[in-house]
Amino acid sequence: MLVRALAATYRIRIIDPEDEQSALRQHRGLIYATWHQRFFPGISLFLDRKPIAVMISQSRDGEMIARVAEKFGWEPVRGSSTRGGVAALRRLRSLASQGYNFAHIVDGPKGPFGKVKPGLLHLSRMVGRPIVPAITSAEKRWVFNSWDRFMVPKPFSRILIRFGDPVQIPSKIDPEAFEQRRLLLEERLRELYEDTDRIWEDPVRLATVFG
Repeated sequence: MLVRALAATYRIRIIDPEDEQSALRQHRGLIYATWHQRFFPGISLFLDRKPIAVMISQSRDGEMIARVAEKFGWEPVRGSSTRGGVAALRRLRSLASQGYNFAHIVDGPKGPFGKVKPGLLHLSRMVGRPIVPAITSAEKRWVFNSWDRFMVPKPFSRILIRFGDPVQIPSKIDPEAFEQRRLLLEERLRELYEDTDRIWEDPVRLATVFG
């Protein structure tokens, strides 16, 4: 209830929404990729993008997050790179056949911050869905003393959301090409986050988005 109440106060703008719509028209579904640090503003976004599944770790914290995800109507799939990952990927493949989209936290649950882990690319290979960077930035926010400096937008904050170009991972790919795609995604996410954050300091770009 608290999460819903807080999210309802946000003033959200999606930058170039046609980018996402174009990707959805071209593909059967998408994998939305985001940093752990910034996933909280995405709660409001993904309420309108069901059915959607999200991989959540089998940790104690993950249990609490999974329960919240279920309350929002998402499908939590328990597993991570260190525990239960293979079974979780199989479950996600089954959900893909049922028409689900996916949300994936690229550096969770414990980092390193901003590092894209291989599981994201393995998921794309298995389900045949492209990876789309999902970027969020809040004008006013609380920053927690966690490994990734986790951010929660303050009430009534303005929030920007944008989507990067889709990155497809072929079902057959050699290790070198796999690593190149992983690094590409890592760099693309970093650049998009940094550029989106700069909008708050640019009156011209800000006026274009919010009017």
